[in-house]
Order: sequence, then C-alpha cells, then structure tokens
Amino acid sequence: MSVKQISVFLENRPGALCEMTKVLADEKIDMRAFSLAETSEFGIARILVKDVYKAITVLKDQDYITTVSEAVAVAIPDVPGGLHSVIQAIADAGINLEYMYCFLGGNSGKAYLVCKVADVATAEAALAAKGARMVDQEELSEL
Repeated sequence: MSVKQISVFLENRPGALCEMTKVLADEKIDMRAFSLAETSEFGIARILVKDVYKAITVLKDQDYITTVSEAVAVAIPDVPGGLHSVIQAIADAGINLEYMYCFLGGNSGKAYLVCKVADVATAEAALAAKGARMVDQEELSEL
C-alpha cells in the first residue's frame, strides 16, 4: 500500500527550485505534498503527485535528475500526540526512519506522515499492528 515519491535533484542556487516548480505548474501537475532538503551543493525536492508517470516524464524532458521510491504514508489524528503515536510504533518495531515529512489533510481532521524506511512492508505491518491506517497513492491524490 506504499506511495510513490519523486525525488528531484536540484542545484543549490537561487532560482533552481522556482524553475522546477514552474515546469510542473506549466504542465498542470498538482503537488499533494512537498519536502526540500539541502546540502552545500545540491538540494533534493521530494514530492507526491497524482500522476507520477506524467511528472517524471515532464521533469526528465527538462533534464532534471529524478528517482521514484516507495514510501510509507500514514493517516494520523490531527491532535496533540498524534504524530508521537505513529513514531512510537515505528521505534518499538526497531525501524529506522531515513527521513519523514508531515502535512495536514485539509478539512479531513487528519494529518499525514510520509516516511522513508529500508523495509516498507515491515514498517506497514508494525504500524497496522498498532492500529495505524496506511494511505495509498489514490487517497493522497484526492486530498
């Protein structure tokens, strides 16, 4: 039930992110979630979109280096401690989080956690055992 996440490698310079988002905007590709990390020389934009194939094609046509990876997506209650309960389930299972990001789901009363782990199936099983609800690509696309 994992989601497909696109990573886009960007030069760490003024305007690089703006150029990439313009490519997506011009093609009417709506980002559902977004994260940006940086080093001294480059940045990595991680995005969730409805049409992964179209986004990858458009970005590659503009010479962006991209990868697609599986990530775990979990719906969490939008209340104090909601994130902690999910993180606790992951920690209790001995699973290392490589990175994560969260976002609110509009008027749904939910927040969403997207995380990268080495073993998606094990993480999803551990989370489900603690009562967490996994989210698939289609549900994220509809938020």
